[in-house]
Amino acid sequence: MNIFRLLGDICHLVAIIVLLLKIWKTRSCAGISGKSQILFALVYTTRYVDLFFTYVSLYNSVMKVIFLASSYATLYLIYVKFKATYDFNHDTFRIEFLLIPCVILSLLITHDYSPVELLWTFSIYLEAVAILPQLFMVSKTGEAETITSHYLFALGAYRALYIVNWIYRYYTESFIDGIAVVAGIIQTILYADFFYLYITKVLKGKDFKLPA
Repeated sequence: MNIFRLLGDICHLVAIIVLLLKIWKTRSCAGISGKSQILFALVYTTRYVDLFFTYVSLYNSVMKVIFLASSYATLYLIYVKFKATYDFNHDTFRIEFLLIPCVILSLLITHDYSPVELLWTFSIYLEAVAILPQLFMVSKTGEAETITSHYLFALGAYRALYIVNWIYRYYTESFIDGIAVVAGIIQTILYADFFYLYITKVLKGKDFKLPA
């Protein structure tokens, strides 16, 4: 644990809280991609399967439970409680185009072929692209609510801080995980255009719109 990872975890947690509060307070999931949330739930489920038989620390276990519980709570709000407000017409990204390559990659490039390691590797690859349905939805509609933009920015900041964490660990511990680093860099790149627009528009109080 170091300050960069801690800040990354905080940003990740803030993103989830912002999303849940947005849905609950507005009683609406308009502008939220249910498909991205399905992918994130799958990421946490496959990554944290070791929660049931491996103990690292109280912090580690609590964070895993929070991410799992919040991801399924979000799915419940989108597909059950506030289903009438969910925009099926714009959330049309075909997630099988993400799932299949991630499965293949996890079988081809992994540290070893134990079930837990394969699931972890799959979760790393999938997390790198899980936000694509949300970005596609925002691009398709041409705009996003400010609160949705804050959610996306916090997620991007989480990943960017984790990259700094990996750099720090490389220089202080001589540790590096190539799979996680490459996937994290790809994920951060996907946010690049969004970061620019967020900083130049949202933080200046202007309407947020992505180019179609």
